[in-house]
Amino acid sequence: MVTALTGFPHAIIKRLVVKIGSALLVDNAGAIRSEWLSGVVADIAARVKAGQQIIVVSSGAIALGARRLALPKGGRGSLDDAQAAAAVGQIALSGHWAQLLGEQALTAAQMLLTLDDLENRRRYLNAAATLERLLSLGVVPVINENDSVATTEIRFGDNDRLAARIGQAARADAVVLLSDVDGLYTANPHSNPAARLVSEVKRIDAAIVARAGGGSGRRHGPMRWCCSR
Repeated sequence: MVTALTGFPHAIIKRLVVKIGSALLVDNAGAIRSEWLSGVVADIAARVKAGQQIIVVSSGAIALGARRLALPKGGRGSLDDAQAAAAVGQIALSGHWAQLLGEQALTAAQMLLTLDDLENRRRYLNAAATLERLLSLGVVPVINENDSVATTEIRFGDNDRLAARIGQAARADAVVLLSDVDGLYTANPHSNPAARLVSEVKRIDAAIVARAGGGSGRRHGPMRWCCSR
């Protein structure tokens, strides 16, 4: 598992995108894993104070909102449920990040984006400029997909892909995907004990994309765009 920010020294990696998946951030009951998140935020704070710039891509809004609204299927029973859960959960999610970063004397900034925002050249440049200014002010941007308005046609589908695009827009030196699995597997390791970890991917083709899976939540591994260690 890649569940902590080990490595990525600030002397080499000046700007780092950190993607945190729902499976790490939210427990099975739909509540924030506060103790674990506090440890991650303390690590982020130490890195920022050492001179490293950090951008967070955080999942978890739908899971948090579904719990508060008591929606079935984790809020993913329908597009309407998912959008409602995201609208409620995003406030809770951003509040957690703001509180924990504030306790470390850091300021959080929220950015909600859709695929369309980063496909449109003007909006892409505007998002990049906003990130650049926030980082220059010592702020920690916390980014999530804008699930409350995003439809199937304009969704990234998962925050791994969003993290990759943010890494491009912010000209980051590295992107790390924190996940509850070790990486890309030949099959789903949660259901297939014979699944093997793929140690190296030299070329991304249709077969690799199929193994990586799609959508949010638990998948075969933290990969649609290969950006982790």
